[in-house]
Amino acid sequence: MNQTRGDLEYLYISNQLCEAKIALQGAHIFHFQTKGKRPLLWLSESACFEKGKAIRGGVPICWPWFGAHPTDHTLPNHGFARTALWKHISTEETNNKTTKVLLQLKDSPESLRLWPYHFELTLEITLAHELSISLITKNVDSRPFVITDALHTYLAIENINEIYVDGLNQKPYYNKVDDTYNNIQEGRLYFKQETDRVYAEVSSNVSIHENTTVVNVRTEGSQTLVVWNPGEELTKRMPDLSDHKTMLCLESANALKDEVLLQPNKSHRLTSIITQG
Repeated sequence: MNQTRGDLEYLYISNQLCEAKIALQGAHIFHFQTKGKRPLLWLSESACFEKGKAIRGGVPICWPWFGAHPTDHTLPNHGFARTALWKHISTEETNNKTTKVLLQLKDSPESLRLWPYHFELTLEITLAHELSISLITKNVDSRPFVITDALHTYLAIENINEIYVDGLNQKPYYNKVDDTYNNIQEGRLYFKQETDRVYAEVSSNVSIHENTTVVNVRTEGSQTLVVWNPGEELTKRMPDLSDHKTMLCLESANALKDEVLLQPNKSHRLTSIITQG
């Protein structure tokens, strides 16, 4: 069922286990909730639902580059997929407990001005007792190309000061806050200030622990996980970010050295599977 919020059209999906809302701009899932539990995804109270602007919250898609463009900082941060209008391919109920949604983005004259390659980008979302999101990049150009990307997932929490993240012990990371490399995580990750880290060599589940609630994130198609919370001071400078205390980003990504080289007619799948215990 298509509905609108602000300037944007979105799909509303409901089955026996869960409900979700997915904006066609950016193929952006901005709400997911299993029945009887709190929302899994965080959405800023100040989020913009306007054409050409990214939604603050949910799962923005960073593609074909993550962060600033590597050579031209005048190009859009995190690429153009998160503000492009995607095509709804299908919504299929495999049973009354599972719904699969497919959306697609192809190259256009506008995209070719920003990034001179032909591509097919498909987002596959499976909605059940867990949320599974797969971003599939296919190179339909005659030349190879390199991408970095991310499923920039905002997860809802009650209080950033009362949680910890497990599963990153002894993993190396780049600390964007102080621009240092070759750091090593020691034990659990707690949050007392702005945190922006790109962890490498992550091949197992990573989990958020808060009181009796555990949220697990499993990544396939990369070994990079970005952990981000802007902290109090940066939040004040971000008008569309209402409250840093109730969100944490755990982003399945191909970033830094974990970039993807795709030959013609080859595909790559980046998947994030999120469960709420």
